Amino acid sequence: MSRRPSPPTVLLPAVITVATVGVAAGAAYLARNRRGDVKNAVVNRVLEAPAGRSSYQELQTALERASVALAARADRAADTPGNRDLLMHIIGIERWGQERLKVALGQKPYVEDTHHPYRPEGGRSLPDLREDLSRTRSGTVDLVRQLHRTPPEDALTVNHNALGPLTAKAWVRYLTQHADLESRKLRAQKPGQDDPGTAAAETVTAGPTRSG
Repeated sequence: MSRRPSPPTVLLPAVITVATVGVAAGAAYLARNRRGDVKNAVVNRVLEAPAGRSSYQELQTALERASVALAARADRAADTPGNRDLLMHIIGIERWGQERLKVALGQKPYVEDTHHPYRPEGGRSLPDLREDLSRTRSGTVDLVRQLHRTPPEDALTVNHNALGPLTAKAWVRYLTQHADLESRKLRAQKPGQDDPGTAAAETVTAGPTRSG
């Protein structure tokens, strides 16, 4: 953990302002431009500044609102390897981010790791992953409630492996935006395609068939 310094004054191209392109394009620009001052300025513009203007209650409300859309996209998703892998990625990042929020809350020491160990085990079915996603997001909402009750110092930061030091509020915004943007890539079921969860439920309800 560290204390966040004031960001340097950097003139940013209009293309990366939140008002014009938002988080996704800002992240894409960031990926193409590795200069530290530009990266810090983008992080401040896309994450820190908007999060800093919000209370934890407001961030929680935004997180819960985004959760509705997130669950709806997961429910509409077709049962494909790509969709399952994408859901595992979203869940892994969110669980990893939860550990960083716990550091900000003083519940755990900081550990430099990646999101990969937090991904669900391979072989999880689509219905299982939907449930994993719901439980994981509920855990994030609970952590934001804790941050509201016992907020850390505004200047306290916890490192993000790629983006650098982030305040707890910026972490909440990052997790909200990451899941929202990634879930938009989920491919929906085609009309008439059976949902694996519904098919399994119908099989259990119908019970075994008898012959003769």
